[in-house]
Amino acid sequence: MSDTHAQTVAFVREGMLDQQPPPTREAGTVKWVRENLFPTWLNAILTIVSLYVIWVVVSTFVMWAFSPTWNATSLSECRQMLEELGRSTETACWGVIRDRWEQLLFGFYPSDLYWRPTVALIVLLAGLGPVLFGTFPRWFMGFSLASPFLIFLLLWGGPIWLPLTVALGFGLGVVAFRVFSRVNQIVAVLVAIVIPLLYWLLLAWPLASELARVMPIGLEPVQSKQFGGFMLSIVIGVTAIVLSLPLGILLALGRASNLFIVTKLSVVFIEIIRGVPLIVWLFTASLLLNYFLPPGTNFDLTLRVIIMVTLFSAAYIAEVVRGGLSAVPKGQYEGANSLGLSYWQSMQLIVLPQALKISIPGIVNTFIGLFKDTTLVLFIGLLDPLGLINSIRASTDWNGIYWELYVFVALLFFVACFSMGRYSLHLEKKLQREHR
Repeated sequence: MSDTHAQTVAFVREGMLDQQPPPTREAGTVKWVRENLFPTWLNAILTIVSLYVIWVVVSTFVMWAFSPTWNATSLSECRQMLEELGRSTETACWGVIRDRWEQLLFGFYPSDLYWRPTVALIVLLAGLGPVLFGTFPRWFMGFSLASPFLIFLLLWGGPIWLPLTVALGFGLGVVAFRVFSRVNQIVAVLVAIVIPLLYWLLLAWPLASELARVMPIGLEPVQSKQFGGFMLSIVIGVTAIVLSLPLGILLALGRASNLFIVTKLSVVFIEIIRGVPLIVWLFTASLLLNYFLPPGTNFDLTLRVIIMVTLFSAAYIAEVVRGGLSAVPKGQYEGANSLGLSYWQSMQLIVLPQALKISIPGIVNTFIGLFKDTTLVLFIGLLDPLGLINSIRASTDWNGIYWELYVFVALLFFVACFSMGRYSLHLEKKLQREHR
């Protein structure tokens, strides 16, 4: 039977064939398109419909946006230019951006002082460098700690003594914490909070005023009501982001604490703040907060808004961090206790780094939402970019303009929020590599 089978074989290959490339439809771009865009007839139909919709939207936007009207000084001049070119008058009129971009960025800040918010932005980015990337020299951290006070001086101006006296309050808090930490950690934290608050409320302003009278050194003062545009959004958003993160971490630790009073106070604060919309808190800061201050006190509206937005963001950050703390395995807490570490040492060295790593996406998402929510200050009379759009559209030159201004403002917010999102991804990848 085997002989019969052998006789039926016409040819038996004795050598190996060279490796051949796969068929065209099984490699490269063709394979990706076939598997991702046209795997079934239903997906093929959806792909074709989606491509058509994208083409219609993109082509319409490009035809609208491609407009040689940058030099127009009014909407009527812009439409006249388009008619002379045989273009539709519904095409974009970018002259409004060229004419009002400074106002959209700086609000009513004095034009001869534009260098100050520009330098303040550079100082902000440089000061955040060591915090965000950690590759700077160690001595540069001193500049990062001093940058908030320098930014305040650049934006608001006035005597240099006010930011210096405020900075002195933080120094008093650090000294108080180190002194009382030898007695009890909780007492040290409370003292480190109470002493600076009392100093700021009772001594900081009189001390700064007296120093300014003796040595009047400083910059030309600028009122907060002159702030506006994208600069106002950056001031409120960045300040609230920087301040709300440590406050949110403290609230999260307080809510997870075994101390009854601390836990209940943290829960009450978080639930009350989170349970009320931000716009209500902004109206509270605008209208009601002065009723709780001493008579005759003129507390700046922008500072009131910054405080309220910071507290609002801190409540959300606290819940995000609390979720990270809950995700840390219980063995990490037990391991810290077995090493004889105190509560603050275990939190600083073992638990919090892991919790914050887990919480990075939620924290950044909260920050992005907070930055976009700064546009709500429009409802309490502060002229953010959206408020300035209404002012520009009310002028005789640009009455009737619409989409161009919103596209420009949306682009500014997109760049800022996209940058925060990309940094979040960078930080997550960096921590994953370090973990491995």
